[in-house]
Amino acid sequence: MGDLQPLYDFAPVLELMAFGLVIALAPITWVWLRNRHHTPVRKLQALTVLTLFLTFDLVLFGAFTRLTDSGLGCPDWPGCYGSSSPVGASDEITAAQSAMPTGPVTHGKAWVEMIHRYLATTVGVLIIVLTLGAWWQWRRHRKGLAGAPGLSPWWPTFTLFWVCLQGAFGAWTVTMKLFPAIVTAHLIGGSVLLMLLCVQAVHRTLGGRLQLPEAVPRAIRIGLGATAFLVIVQTLLGGWVSTNYAVLACTTFPTCQGSWWPDMNFSQGFQIWRELGLLNDGSHISFQALTAIHYVHRLAAYVVLAALFALAWRMHRARVLRDQTRWLAGLAALQFLTGLSNVVLDWPLVAAVLHTGGAAALLVVLTWGLAASRPREAADASAAAGRTLENTARVRATKVSA
Repeated sequence: MGDLQPLYDFAPVLELMAFGLVIALAPITWVWLRNRHHTPVRKLQALTVLTLFLTFDLVLFGAFTRLTDSGLGCPDWPGCYGSSSPVGASDEITAAQSAMPTGPVTHGKAWVEMIHRYLATTVGVLIIVLTLGAWWQWRRHRKGLAGAPGLSPWWPTFTLFWVCLQGAFGAWTVTMKLFPAIVTAHLIGGSVLLMLLCVQAVHRTLGGRLQLPEAVPRAIRIGLGATAFLVIVQTLLGGWVSTNYAVLACTTFPTCQGSWWPDMNFSQGFQIWRELGLLNDGSHISFQALTAIHYVHRLAAYVVLAALFALAWRMHRARVLRDQTRWLAGLAALQFLTGLSNVVLDWPLVAAVLHTGGAAALLVVLTWGLAASRPREAADASAAAGRTLENTARVRATKVSA
C-alpha cells in the first residue's frame, strides 16, 4: 500500500497548519496570561524561553521517533496517506500492518510520526510569532515608542528560515526512505535550531534584567567555542552511528569485539551519499564498516569528554559561569553513562533517547555560556574608557566652575 501512495500529498496541509496553530495557542496564551502585567519585551522574552524548551522536547521526540523505527510510520508527507491524522488513514495503515506486522507502517508508529510532525508545526508557528514580535518591537523603537530592542530582529528571522529548512529535511527523511546523510543532517539541524533560540533567550533575559554579560577570561570563551565545535562534530558522528544502526557493532567496553583495534572498513563506513544499509554499487554495507562507524564515534567521545571536564574544571577554578559549569559537568557524566549503557545493555530505548538529548543539552549549555559572557579584557578596557571619560568630564566641570 505504501508503494502506491504518492511521496508528497499536500491535500491535508491546511488542516495540519490549523492543528499547529491551535496547539501553539496554548503556550502563547499561557505566556500572555502569566505576563499580562508586564511589558511587551517581557512577554517576548518569556515566549522565547518557552519556545526553546518546546524545541528541546521536539528534538527528544524526534530521537524517540527514529529509535522506535517510526520515521516511515506514514510513508508520505506532510500527512499520513493523504490524511491529516492516522484516524483518517486507518484503513491504509491496517492493510500495511496486516501485510507486514513488524514493518515500518503500524498504527503505533503512524501516531508517533504524526505527533512529531504536529510538534514541529507548533514550534514553527511559535517561531513565526517570535519573528513578527521582534520586528514589531523594532518598528516601535524606530518610531520612538519603545526602548532599544536589545536584539536584532534578524536573529528570529534567520531562525524562521532555519526551521523551514528543517521542515524540508524532515520531508526528505520520509521521501528518501531514511537516507542516512539526510537523517543525520536533520539531527544536526535540530541542534543548530536549539543554539539559535538559546542565543535569543539569553540576550532577551539579560536585556529584561538590565544586566551585562558576565566578564570571563578570554581563554574560557575560546574554550567554550572550541568545545562546542567538538560537540557538534561528535553529534554528527553519533547521528551517523544511529542512522546506520551501528550501535551494536561493538557490545563490549572499553574494547570492541575483544580488541583495542577491531577489523574495520573506513571507506565503506564513511561513504556518505548512499541508501540505508547499501553502498553506492548496490551491495550491502559490511559489518566491518559498521564497526568503523561505531569505533570512530567512541574514540572521539574520549576527546570530547576530556575537553568538557577540562573546561568545567577551568571554569570552576576561575569562579565564572557557575550555573553553566555545573550543567557541563553533569551532562558530561550523563553522556558517558548513557553511551556506556547503549553498548553494554543492548541499546535500551531510554538510554538512547537520553544520549541524544544529552548531546543537544550540551550544545545549549555551551551556547548559553558564550551568549552570557564577554571577554574580561574587553570589559576591563571598556570600564577604563568609561572612567577616563568620567574623569575628563569632572575636570572640565571643575574648570568651568573656577
